[in-house]
Amino acid sequence: MINSNQAYVPDILGDEFEQRTLTLKDDYEGKVIATLIRRQTTIPSAKAILYIHGFSDYFFQDQMAKRFNKEGYTFYALDLRKYGRSYLNHQIINNVRSLIEYDEEINATLHIIKSEKHSEVILMGHSTGGLIITYYAGRHLHSNLFHGIICNSPFYEFNLNAIERKIGIPVLSFLSNYFPNLLISGGFSRFYGYSLHRDHFGEWDYNLAWKPHDLPKVTLSFIHAIHKAHKSIQNNMKLNVPGLILYSSQTIKDKKWSERFMEGDAVLNVDHIRQYASQLQGKVTVREIEHGLHDLVLSKHEVREYVYKIIFEWLKMNFKNKK
Repeated sequence: MINSNQAYVPDILGDEFEQRTLTLKDDYEGKVIATLIRRQTTIPSAKAILYIHGFSDYFFQDQMAKRFNKEGYTFYALDLRKYGRSYLNHQIINNVRSLIEYDEEINATLHIIKSEKHSEVILMGHSTGGLIITYYAGRHLHSNLFHGIICNSPFYEFNLNAIERKIGIPVLSFLSNYFPNLLISGGFSRFYGYSLHRDHFGEWDYNLAWKPHDLPKVTLSFIHAIHKAHKSIQNNMKLNVPGLILYSSQTIKDKKWSERFMEGDAVLNVDHIRQYASQLQGKVTVREIEHGLHDLVLSKHEVREYVYKIIFEWLKMNFKNKK
């Protein structure tokens, strides 16, 4: 049971960011925690954002939090179990057997946000986080704890060829029943990290132990968890809250570094995002972002400014009667 009276302490980001540890139920690896990060707005408001990061990632996008603060949103982020601030030494990093496991920390956080006097709460997720919040929203149609979702390049399909997707992934998912902790390559290019981090070609600074350029191997159980959620999303999932789905205008598959990595999605196939976002049932807005990186808010300045413009216009249009 989460202690709702636990005090926040200063976060590693400094600059008025705070964090608190959520102690969760033990799982098949033992002790489990998640970490809730918060930055409050100075504008009197009942509005809040809950952000969930992607795969092999954690929350570090302080600029994004401050932009939402400026618009009157208290900004919350979760480092999910076995990621970033929440990773424990006895765990396989990122390991999960079902995305439903994350319901525990999401539910606990939403109750905390409500207890802190917020009545308009928007879930926001990047990549795997976008998949997680879509899957969550589709399974919690009658919740009064959140009121919309924003997905930044959501992971709605594996970036593989048709044979690998239709045969390889189902086989690996089945094998997870027998070898859940068997590790296989995640198959992502290090050049995406090069496009972000200031030590290479990007402008951002973050912890390379928590968000490495060479991504860790994943368990078969992780593949199974993602595959199950994909099947649900791809089956015309229904949402009963407004949704905004954003994705880049192009997929980058280059095998060597080039400037193209600064102007497209080097992780997912944008055609998959477009296809499955358009099949979601409900009040869903789908927007393509010219020259956007996989994490759109980390794109070049003019691109990310356009991303924020779309997000805040959408929020005002869909929640204009709430303060």
